[in-house]
Amino acid sequence: MQFITMDRLTLSGKRVFIRVDFNVPVTETREVADDTRIREALPSIRYASEHGAKVLLASHLGRPKGKADPALSLKPVAVRLAKLVGKEVSLAPDCVGPAAEEQVRRLSGGEILLLENLRFHGEEEKNDAAFARALAALADVYVNDAFGSSHRSHASVVGMVSHFDQKGVGFLMQKEIRALAQLLENPEKPFVVVLGGAKVSDKIGLIRGLLSRASTIVIGGAMAYTLQLAQGVEVGKSRVEADRIDEVRKMLDEAAAKKVEVLLPQDHVVVAELQPGVLSWTTPGREIPKDRLGADIGPKTIEAFSSVFRKARTVFWNGPMGVFEIPPFDRGTKAIAEGIAS
Repeated sequence: MQFITMDRLTLSGKRVFIRVDFNVPVTETREVADDTRIREALPSIRYASEHGAKVLLASHLGRPKGKADPALSLKPVAVRLAKLVGKEVSLAPDCVGPAAEEQVRRLSGGEILLLENLRFHGEEEKNDAAFARALAALADVYVNDAFGSSHRSHASVVGMVSHFDQKGVGFLMQKEIRALAQLLENPEKPFVVVLGGAKVSDKIGLIRGLLSRASTIVIGGAMAYTLQLAQGVEVGKSRVEADRIDEVRKMLDEAAAKKVEVLLPQDHVVVAELQPGVLSWTTPGREIPKDRLGADIGPKTIEAFSSVFRKARTVFWNGPMGVFEIPPFDRGTKAIAEGIAS
């Protein structure tokens, strides 16, 4: 797989736009709860800064639906990043417009500026051409280091790239691409794929691409509810993508035709509403009561999934099994991690 890495780009004195993935959990007191994604981006950020670049960082956080939302500001991320990188990190009041442009103009080589949440503008998710041009106008060099967001056809990932002569990938992206390529080219069988997260639409292309290689595909997280609904199983008030049901059914038929086992949750941890401290129940089976919504996988599911891992020679995992940002609904994800590790 051919790609240009950032160490082959001219960075000194240049305005370098690095698309990072800082979509991290933030507490009610506006502190970063888990800084793993920030730490993973440090090698690229430090390299650009140490090589004299004027570093512009851009990310989304949550789903603000195209409007500025103080609760989804990247300010907590800027505070944590400054501590981790050991130098000041400024936060722009916006990601485009006069205020952002002025802060970029004031940058000196080696300094770091974090642009405000890209998704405060609905044009980001629409891959709007004018918005992409506005982002691109801020910089001379483009670097994509947001592996977790690179499947999205958004302005900061796709639309703005064509405006740069100098463009490449960061060190995290390089690491992830190489690991994925090595894994997919010659996985040792049985090859088990574990997928989680909120939206099946984000993963269905990946699932189809893995059907010719995987022995078993294990699916948890909110995306599992859409698959269950496609099979006619009650999912209550759980988050589903009803417009993807037909596509999901076709994918399940493809899996069956290729003799790839698709494992879905056998029980669920459910709640009346998602919030910290809420009372939860475990369902006896796959069905979720109509007045409840799924928050995590249950103990039967953990054991069933773990038994598959014990027989696997290769495991590829992408996405959480539940609403891991709200304890105790991180138990399923932690248990799966332990099951894979053992």
